[in-house]
Amino acid sequence: MCREAFRVCVWKLHRRERTGESEVNALIAGRVGRMCFSRLSENEDLLEAIKKRAEESNIKAGVFIVIGALKDIVVGYYQSGEYKYIQLRGPLEIASCMGNIAMSDKGEVMLHAHVVVTNESSEAFGGHLMKDSFVGATAELMIIEGLDLNLQRGFDEKTKLNLLKLS
Repeated sequence: MCREAFRVCVWKLHRRERTGESEVNALIAGRVGRMCFSRLSENEDLLEAIKKRAEESNIKAGVFIVIGALKDIVVGYYQSGEYKYIQLRGPLEIASCMGNIAMSDKGEVMLHAHVVVTNESSEAFGGHLMKDSFVGATAELMIIEGLDLNLQRGFDEKTKLNLLKLS
């Protein structure tokens, strides 16, 4: 299964080079490296904690998943070239949190994460995970390292976002 997926990725890359397809349609492939697990402590800023663990593990490309609890959260949603923010007070359960790890043009670790949380009534809220989202009792982080990948983000003037550069 993995070999077949690799062949498809390589074929698409060669096809892109021959046909001049745009970067948006690009598909890059790498290998799975380490799987790193970490328990996050109460009051840690979730976004900063994920970034810190990635940096400490020297992970420059990958994906992550988080489960656990939050005291408070700030979620963002993109509208007309900027993020709007919503702050929610907890306790909140992290129903889903996932994202990717890439490097900025300046060589800094950059995260892109989305999150869904639920309150005591099982109402769900979600969006782009922002700073000032604080871990409750605990949270569990799993990072899957991507090897042989050069994932970079750069500012896109049109969208005003730091988009993945897939070239």
